[in-house]
Amino acid sequence: MFKFKEYHFRYYNIRLILFVLALSVIGILFVKSASIGTGTATYYKQIFGVAVGIFCMIFISLVDYHWILLLYWPIYAVNIAMLLATKFMGSVSGVGAQRWLNLPVIGQIQPSEFSKIMLICFFAMFFYKHRETISTVRIVLSSLVLFAVPAYLIFDQPNLSTTLVVVVIFVIMIYVAKLSYKWIGGVLALLVPFGIWFIYTIQQEGQKLLEPYQVNRIMSWINPSKYPVDNTQQQMNSIMAIGSGQLHGKGLANTTLASVKNGNFLSEEDCDFIFAVIGEEVGFVGSVIIIALLLILVAECIYMAVRARDLSGRLICSGIAALIAFQSFVNIGVATGLLPNTGLPLPFISAGLSSLLSIFMGMGLVLNVGLQRNYENNRGGF
Repeated sequence: MFKFKEYHFRYYNIRLILFVLALSVIGILFVKSASIGTGTATYYKQIFGVAVGIFCMIFISLVDYHWILLLYWPIYAVNIAMLLATKFMGSVSGVGAQRWLNLPVIGQIQPSEFSKIMLICFFAMFFYKHRETISTVRIVLSSLVLFAVPAYLIFDQPNLSTTLVVVVIFVIMIYVAKLSYKWIGGVLALLVPFGIWFIYTIQQEGQKLLEPYQVNRIMSWINPSKYPVDNTQQQMNSIMAIGSGQLHGKGLANTTLASVKNGNFLSEEDCDFIFAVIGEEVGFVGSVIIIALLLILVAECIYMAVRARDLSGRLICSGIAALIAFQSFVNIGVATGLLPNTGLPLPFISAGLSSLLSIFMGMGLVLNVGLQRNYENNRGGF
């Protein structure tokens, strides 16, 4: 089992905190800009979320992650309980999605956002405990079953985009846990025929795999000429907004009539399409700076993973890196038309308290892993 050691605070990664703070401030500014004309409630909620998130990050960074991982089964149980409560008691949105849970005092939360962090903690410990037998049939099948339960509950909300996020996190973590390449090769060999079958199946009348709106989003991206313009209108407007920013943009929080944002051509501009607001207001230069900050943050997480003291710490950092990288890629890919329209927040920047708090909690875990790095083999310092 774990060997607990004292912290070495000289290894506290201040750089990572500065990058997180920079992205959070940028997020506050653009949420404010995106909320012009719709009130200040979202803007103040974003400030509140960042403040609480920073407190959670610092607090968790000082709690030994080994103690947290010892509770991996209770964490898994709480995750399942929250997702089941959402399924049977959650709030239903206008499109029929049941993704939010109303709690006393706390208010509305989105359990699937916290599920990402809980699954990272659970599988960090599960794979650590079975690190010597990770490639056996029993452990691979057990991990797949344990993952399938929360993944299905998220998918059933329906929430395809978040399901894809947790799938990517799981795949990255089991790879870092050194799953045999025989398993990896076998899975890759099945992906191509499965993809063909999936695309064929969702086009059939009466199919039960996806909701109609999800099928329309995917197929209008693959073959836009055969599907109504309404399915791709948001992405077309987003691309127009980004392009109109040109090199330096139209200025932060501008109120010009020529603005795509101000013309109400975008929906969810403070969350799913926040990058369209970024592209329009700060242009290519500003967009590249924000992408660079996200890439550096992912690189810092990978850096911490390489220098983690044990496999569990390495898995935590790898899972958080996968989460930030994949969500950033999808959010920006949707806004630029590279991917089908789907709802994923841009980490630290998009509005949404659950998303903010969960990602800050994840960064707290990464910071704690850094405090207990492998001192013997990495004496060069940061």
